[in-house]
Amino acid sequence: MPAHEHDHHAYGHEHSGAAGGLRHRLVHLLRPHSHDSTDKIDSVLESSRVGLRALWISLLILGLTAGLQAVVVVWSGSVALLGDTLHNLADALTAVPLGIAFVLGRRAANRRYTYGYGRAEDLAGILIVATIAASAAFAGYEAIRRLLNPQPVTHLGWVAAAGLIGFAGNELVARYRITVGRRIGSAALVADGLHARTDGFTSLAVLLGAGGVALGWLWADPVIGLAITLAITMVLKDAGREVYRRLMDAVDPHLVDQAEATLRTIPGVRDVTAVRMRWIGHRLHAEANLVVDDHLSLLQAHEVAADAEHQLTHAIPRLSGATLHTDPARHAGDHHHVALSHHRRADPPASQ
Repeated sequence: MPAHEHDHHAYGHEHSGAAGGLRHRLVHLLRPHSHDSTDKIDSVLESSRVGLRALWISLLILGLTAGLQAVVVVWSGSVALLGDTLHNLADALTAVPLGIAFVLGRRAANRRYTYGYGRAEDLAGILIVATIAASAAFAGYEAIRRLLNPQPVTHLGWVAAAGLIGFAGNELVARYRITVGRRIGSAALVADGLHARTDGFTSLAVLLGAGGVALGWLWADPVIGLAITLAITMVLKDAGREVYRRLMDAVDPHLVDQAEATLRTIPGVRDVTAVRMRWIGHRLHAEANLVVDDHLSLLQAHEVAADAEHQLTHAIPRLSGATLHTDPARHAGDHHHVALSHHRRADPPASQ
């Protein structure tokens, strides 16, 4: 029986800098590509540092926003603004679990956590989604309570200004977190940005409610609060879906198509029988089965896999590594493996 040659190629390749960015392209042109494993670690650490910087800057902005609102609360005695202030302060603290997740993600893989600690981001994402849900529940409760028991609001000009400050601060944080989260591939950071956006809408509710009260419509504040609760619920659905998909190892099908198309262009690859991808934190990992010619030696099959893995990390953004398995054309596909194993046991090679 002809030898059944397999090659398992598992070391990764990373480029420093933001994928697709100007700095990445300049480095790509001016510096040779390194295959040192420390480059991959440095890239992950760099993305974690970017994420942590986004969190701490967001925490500072939201803390300042809540502080300014607190001053107006003391002047106006507005219960609605007090609730929004406490809400913004509590939401600023959602940076803590995500920050812990980024720090954990820097830890190297070990014998127990063989893929590292990137999944901590998904756990943080669950906490963030839970916080959004709690925000929706609290906003709905307050809106219904105020609808049943209207309360007067004084110093409406200051309250309106504080509402604008809350909206501006939250929207600034939302844009920053979403942009950085998408750039480094962190679903949890994107979800936290969406959460900040809902908080901005809550602050606008304070502004619009104050305007309604100024016109003598005491019901305006709670009705707008109910509308904002609905908006928060819609954002909760989107954020929850994104975190759920990460937990279920979902990826954009376009990435799978792109990976398969890239592998088919590699010299020596006759077919691609399977491509699997998953997110681990904000990095991608891929696995693929390649079909090569029967006559290739083990070294030649390894060279094909090495070339395929290298080109794949060029083509797929945020791909930290790939595990590639090569099958000879006459035994392509996983369904041959059981029969081949049984045959080897029944008729072991002479070298054994």
